[in-house]
Amino acid sequence: MPAAQPAEPPAEDLPEELTRLAALHGVATSYRPSPDRTVRASAAAVTLALAALGVDAGTPGAVRAALTARETELRERLLPPTVVCWEGGGTPDALATLPAGTRLRVDTEQGERRDGVERLPPGVHRLTATAPDGRTAEAHLIVAPARLPAPAVRSYGLLVQLYSLLSRRSWGMGDLGDLGELAAWAGRALGAGFVQVNPLHAAVPGAPTDPSPYRPSSRRFPDPVHLRVEEVPEFAYVTDPERARALRERARRLREGVLEKDALIDRDAVWELKRDALELLHQVPLGPGRRAAYCDYLAAQGTALEDHATWCALAEIHGSDWHRWPEGLRDPRSAATGRARRELMDRVDFHSRLAWLTDTQLTAAQRTAREAGMPVGIVHDLAVGVHPRGADSWAQQEYFAAGMSVGAPPDAFNSRGQDWGLPPWRPDRLAESGYAPFRELLRGLFRYAGALRVDHVMGLFRLWWVPGGRPPTEGTYVHYDAEAMLAVLVLEADRAGAVVIGEDLGTVEPGVREALRERGVLGTSVLWFERDWTGDGRPLPPERWRADCLATATTHDLPSTAARLTGAHVELRDRLGLLTRPLEEERAEAATDTAEWLEVLAGLGLLRGTGGDTGTPAEEAEIQAVHRFLLRTPARMAGIWLPDAVGDRRPQNLPGTWDQYPNWRLPVADAEGRPVPLEDLAASPRLHALVDVVRDAAGDAVRGRGGVRDD
Repeated sequence: MPAAQPAEPPAEDLPEELTRLAALHGVATSYRPSPDRTVRASAAAVTLALAALGVDAGTPGAVRAALTARETELRERLLPPTVVCWEGGGTPDALATLPAGTRLRVDTEQGERRDGVERLPPGVHRLTATAPDGRTAEAHLIVAPARLPAPAVRSYGLLVQLYSLLSRRSWGMGDLGDLGELAAWAGRALGAGFVQVNPLHAAVPGAPTDPSPYRPSSRRFPDPVHLRVEEVPEFAYVTDPERARALRERARRLREGVLEKDALIDRDAVWELKRDALELLHQVPLGPGRRAAYCDYLAAQGTALEDHATWCALAEIHGSDWHRWPEGLRDPRSAATGRARRELMDRVDFHSRLAWLTDTQLTAAQRTAREAGMPVGIVHDLAVGVHPRGADSWAQQEYFAAGMSVGAPPDAFNSRGQDWGLPPWRPDRLAESGYAPFRELLRGLFRYAGALRVDHVMGLFRLWWVPGGRPPTEGTYVHYDAEAMLAVLVLEADRAGAVVIGEDLGTVEPGVREALRERGVLGTSVLWFERDWTGDGRPLPPERWRADCLATATTHDLPSTAARLTGAHVELRDRLGLLTRPLEEERAEAATDTAEWLEVLAGLGLLRGTGGDTGTPAEEAEIQAVHRFLLRTPARMAGIWLPDAVGDRRPQNLPGTWDQYPNWRLPVADAEGRPVPLEDLAASPRLHALVDVVRDAAGDAVRGRGGVRDD
């Protein structure tokens, strides 16, 4: 059960004019961590958030001037920068309140000109309004489907951190060749409907690299460290085959170190090898067909790819923190950057080609998954933000709030709050651009995604902004136009025929889950958190789970199911000095939580196959029962955390740790901690026994047995 709420330092009452100004710019002056508590933001937090939005509120006089200017702007404007129109949803409020007789003209993205906004095709169009008094205004008009369709069939799939999925062909960490093999096998042999992986965004280069896939350099382009080098066609024609053989031998030693000698996954060492191999590949001329495909990719990606590749080339010379580059190079549009781009043309081409090669293998993995019969295929993960020193924050500076970082306020589990070190997007600049950066980001990911998991999907509605140099307790929420963000998400997913899954765990603002469900965005439900929090706090019975979700037993940030069932997660946190209460209290609480769930499983007749009748070990049978339960719920998708299938007890990431624990560097392992390569996973009796249980339960669900709704 949640611990007692932390006490916040008292915040002074904000001046009334500052409160009004903040509201007009979407800056919150308070928040409610629970229905019965309101926490006020400090004047400093509000003032600094406004400053990051370009609003001077540093003195009472500045506040009055800014308030007058904003109120005048809102009163006199005809249209906001972006207008959203849902198909079949009636006239948007922004258009319904226009003066009578206002003429509307739409230039569609398809190149047509229309009068009025009726029956427009989905897309992002240009809207012009002309009022009877002669005033005119232009706005971006987003026309989106009313909602995404539900997945065609209920399905189950595998969840895995790709780097942890080594095969006997990978170079020390899992790669896109392994992803394709996993998808083909899981789809054809297991009947799985999807494979969900961690974000594969480009990381910030340099050693040591930040190992977290959730702090990328760029979300717009993938990381070439995931390439299967041997599957690049040009690899067969390298001009120095001896060097290529030497690199493959070093890769073999790196792989065997992880699989056989308890070494951690070393992303930096893997990248060093692959970069050398890719330098060899770059010397091989592309054939005419490959050259044409590459040119098409360059043309399609345009300035965004050129910026990304330029940043990578400049980082090789000046380091990965662009804030420390020579002043002229800190601006992607400066004359100095233009000269550098021309001088580094070969390196820019190298990094552009790496993006293309990676995109090609990602697309191939999705194609393989669909050909294997998966109705969804690969579920990719969109991180909530980018690294402040990375390529996107350099190339898109105008869209990020300078001096701010995304985080989370204090809550029942973290009295100090959190600072994730990710610069937030400016909502005003997004609206002025018609959400172009968000649209382009999604369009790139949907090129090779059957579904997209949106990390911290609540960020479409609001984000906790932490001023630089201040603790997370001194932040405040800044709101985004959630309707516009959702419209863009639904529009791009619909165009791609893809599913969207929102990670909506933890504290969620009232109305958020309802808004997501209305637009067909699935949520995320983790078994151990599904309790009747508004009632007796007991485990939520399966028929009371929501249907519009991906149901799982755990995630990359949580203990494995085996660890939770045995209490190993408490012992681990104790060894690392992370407990905030006596060990016995933590053990007792964890044991009680587990016992309550086991009681539910037993009461439903799901806890079977232990000991006497089939000889299945109790822990393995309990894991099977957990997954039988997931298929008893009406959830449209159910996920098996792949390490659970072989009894792995180690979390991939332990929040609150850095050097104390090898976050993001562990291979999938069995109950004894022995790494399990992909080939052995495919032959694992324990994995097949769990999948058989899930398939049987899925069949029961389709046939409507056990009180399961198949909606």
